[in-house]
This record gives sequence, structure tokens and C-alpha cells, in this order.
Amino acid sequence: MSSRIRNRRRRSERSPGVLRRTSPNEIIERQTQEQQERGEGFTRWRALSALTVLVFSGVLFLVFTTDLFYVRSIQARGLGYLTTEEVFGFADVANFHLFWLDPDQVRENVLRSSSVADASVELGWPPNMVSIEIEERQPAMIWSESGNTMWVDLQGRMMPARVEVSNLIRVNVSIGAFDEPLTDGQQLDNDIVFGALQMQEILPENTILNYDPINGLGWTDSNGWQVWMGAGRGMSEKFKIYQTLVQDLIARGIQPGEINIANPNAPFYTVLWGR
Repeated sequence: MSSRIRNRRRRSERSPGVLRRTSPNEIIERQTQEQQERGEGFTRWRALSALTVLVFSGVLFLVFTTDLFYVRSIQARGLGYLTTEEVFGFADVANFHLFWLDPDQVRENVLRSSSVADASVELGWPPNMVSIEIEERQPAMIWSESGNTMWVDLQGRMMPARVEVSNLIRVNVSIGAFDEPLTDGQQLDNDIVFGALQMQEILPENTILNYDPINGLGWTDSNGWQVWMGAGRGMSEKFKIYQTLVQDLIARGIQPGEINIANPNAPFYTVLWGR
């Protein structure tokens, strides 16, 4: 009895397998739904792509048609004697679009100024699209020739004299000393620069030097005679020779017209009176 009950339970627990056939309409409906879903996804992707292209095109249109990205000014740092307007002119970036600028080329343009020793250029976004850091050449002496006054740096580079600087030694050049007057950007012999700076340390303050291509650097002594010291180094030794020679001339009652120590081994003088 109990075994028959157990057999009936086992048979009842086994559900009969039913083969369910899918109708053609259901298959078509399912395929149609999948196609619609794929179509909607593709449409969304195309819409997103179109929107991206539209936005990008709008940005490019604004960048290249609005005035915002065209250079009208610069930011210049490190200026002492130069002005921002001068640097802007040498940079040659006026009315250029930001995307057309090459910082290396802008730097080369700025270095055309004889007053600039070095420069670095950075490009950015508005409003300060072009930033230029300037290292200026520092004047060491004043060179005055044919009514034209120039500054000269330690390397002998000529540049425009921009302001009055009281602590610079001035050198007046004899008329006809050079075939043509030295101008902006030209190079002066370093021996002239070195000699002038040494004489500035030796001579009384505010002494104005003269330059002659044959006799070199010199000055007019307070007693009225002209002194020539040549150029280059060794000015302190030449000055000692000069002082000794002047003492001897004064002791002998001689008034010199010119004393030349350009060659310290063979100094000479001319006599106005005395013997």
C-alpha cells in the first residue's frame, strides 16, 4: 500500500514536457522589435554625432571670426628702459590670430631690438594671449658722435640712449673718427669699452672722455692740455706714468699742449711754452 502511494507521488512530481511551438507572427514581431531598438540606437548615435559636429563647428566659427582671438596687445615683463609698445612693435604680432603664432618666431622678432639681450615667449588664452619676458641690455657708457648719442653695453653693443643716466661715462668721438658714424646695433671695439670704464674709476667724477682712432681715449686736463691714453687694459699704470710726467713738466716750468701715454714705453708730449 505504501509503495503504491509512493509511486503515485513520484509520477505526480514528474511534470510532462510540453513542446511549445512559436508562431510565425511572434517571430516577425520579435524581429521587428529588435530592428526598431537597433534603429533607435543608431538614430540616437547619429543625432549625438551631428550635435558634436555642430558644436565643434560653432566653436571654430567663433574662434576664427570673432575679434577675441586676434592679437591687439601683449603683456611684457622685465622692462626697465624699453616700453611695452616698443616690444609689441618688434614682436610683429599685431592683428595675427593666436593660432597662427609661433613663439620661437616671436622671440626671434623681439631679439631684433639692440636693447634686448634675451627674451622668452608664452602663448595663452585671452585676455593675455602673448606674454613676453624681456632681459634688457644694460648701458655701460655713452657714445656721442656727430650729434648722435648712443648707449654701449659691456659687450660693445650700440643701442639707443633712452633716458639720462648720471653715472655713465661719456665718450665724445672726434669728427671723422670713423668712415660712417656708428649706429644702433653695431659693435664697438671691446678695448674702447674696457679702457673707458677703467678711466672712469681713475678720473674725477663727471670727466668727459674723448676718442681718436689714432690716439685712443683721452680727456682735457683742468690745466688746459689734452691727454691721450690709448685703449684696452692697463689704464691705472698709464695714469701713474702720466702723473709722474706732469710733475716733472710743472717743476721745469713747461706748459704742454698734449701728453700722450698711449704707448707707456714711449710717452711723449708737445710744448706750448717753456723748455
